[in-house]
Amino acid sequence: MSAIITLSLLAILLLYLGLFKAKTALLPVSLLGLVAAAGLNIAGWDQAAKPLYSGMVLFDPFAIAFSVLCIVITALVLLLSKDYFDQRSPHVAEYYALLLFSLTGATLVTSFHNLAMLFIGIEIMSVALYILAGIRKRDFASNEAALKYFLMGAFSTGFLLFGIALLYGASGSFDLAQIKQYVVSNPQAISPLFYAGILLVLIGLVFKVGAAPFHFWTPDVYDGAPILITTFMSTVVKTAAFAGFLRLFYFCFAPLQDFWMPALLVITVITLFVGNITALVQQSFKRMLAYSSISHAGYLLFAIVGMGAASAESVLIYATAYSFATVVAFGTLILVKRATGSDHFEAFNGLARKNPYLALTLTIAMLSLAGIPLTAGFVGKFMMFSGVLADYQVLLVILAVINAAMGIFYYFRVIVAMYFRPLDRDQIAVSGYYSAVLWIAVLITVILGVYPTWLTGLI
Repeated sequence: MSAIITLSLLAILLLYLGLFKAKTALLPVSLLGLVAAAGLNIAGWDQAAKPLYSGMVLFDPFAIAFSVLCIVITALVLLLSKDYFDQRSPHVAEYYALLLFSLTGATLVTSFHNLAMLFIGIEIMSVALYILAGIRKRDFASNEAALKYFLMGAFSTGFLLFGIALLYGASGSFDLAQIKQYVVSNPQAISPLFYAGILLVLIGLVFKVGAAPFHFWTPDVYDGAPILITTFMSTVVKTAAFAGFLRLFYFCFAPLQDFWMPALLVITVITLFVGNITALVQQSFKRMLAYSSISHAGYLLFAIVGMGAASAESVLIYATAYSFATVVAFGTLILVKRATGSDHFEAFNGLARKNPYLALTLTIAMLSLAGIPLTAGFVGKFMMFSGVLADYQVLLVILAVINAAMGIFYYFRVIVAMYFRPLDRDQIAVSGYYSAVLWIAVLITVILGVYPTWLTGLI
């Protein structure tokens, strides 16, 4: 709980620093605060986990691992923000504070032990992003992204809240332990309200993670928002949402898998095909990443479809691999778009000749997203497929492999552009901050791909 308080106070402190024009202090103070929050989380790793504040939150190893991952990714995003926000607004402190408020909500989502806290965490995480998506006031694409995100977010929140209300009406509690006890104690007498509540909560959470057929807001929001905000949404928000998704369904609804699993299977298959097929035809690298994030939501759903003791570990590995590779991809896109003014694949032509190290980092990130061996993405996909195969759902794995092959095609388009389409272009200047972020992310991607055991078994 100390980490949540630290992040909240840090966001407020940044607003005061902005008020007093201490712009140069924003980044170092933010990073110090994130280090403190991560340290407070890790300090509670070996302590006996028990629900705090009348059972509202639970900081067990599951919550700590996902919270620390979200904090680390946020720190990398903030490092990429050096000189980025200055070009868009004189009020830089607002960006930092809103990102940290959203991170606070993400931390609540990963650690909730009460459905009321799940709702509060999702709203804190989302409201800050509604503002950030449309913070470029004179950009019509940004305005459209904010409006769509707000309307669809409010719509999904209605489903989620109605579902929570029905679960409460049937079980008499918002507490996860008591809801689980209700399910276990009444296997043959579950109220129809409870089943309806599960479906509505499922729809609300599928909206939040951007899975089909509730994905239609994702491409336009990701494309219209500033690139750094898109990076945060596609990594931290998705990781936290899946952590909350898994916690709720694994802890409370696992005994009722026969009821909700068929619907989730259909959602998973549709998500994989919609994400990959639409990504194939994109000409914009940013929009391709937006559609590919939908397909990755489908792969992450495998952990819930093949629910078991290793599901949490699989989600952690996959979310780590996806997040670090995505940070590299969007970080490189910022540099390329700044130099060329375009985010199309053609903007990457000949990049390997002038910026070989930058091209190498992006290549490793694309290989990881495609699931090529010796990268973290391969380990993540392998664990997801293994979990589903354990339940003998061979057909689903075959469909996933077909989709993975499609993913290889569109991820390799940018690699082909960098190495096999020469272009007389200027060298892109890469600052120390960007170099540090890109190489840290790539190093973790490779280490996790070669030695996955250093992360497996944590939770």
